[in-house]
Amino acid sequence: MTNELDSMCGVSDEEMTERFKEAIRIDNEERRIKGEPVAKYDNEKRRAYLEFPDGRRQYAN
Repeated sequence: MTNELDSMCGVSDEEMTERFKEAIRIDNEERRIKGEPVAKYDNEKRRAYLEFPDGRRQYAN
């Protein structure tokens, strides 16, 4: 299925999704290098958390 935006930019939804995933992966890697926490999601607990470089997790309230 092609919408107006796709026909204008020539980028499929699948390609845009892959670009987004790669941008997030790069951002997370940069955060790890800088020693900053990375936002993640725990599927078992169904809660978001920050993972710090030392491995500890801080769950959102």
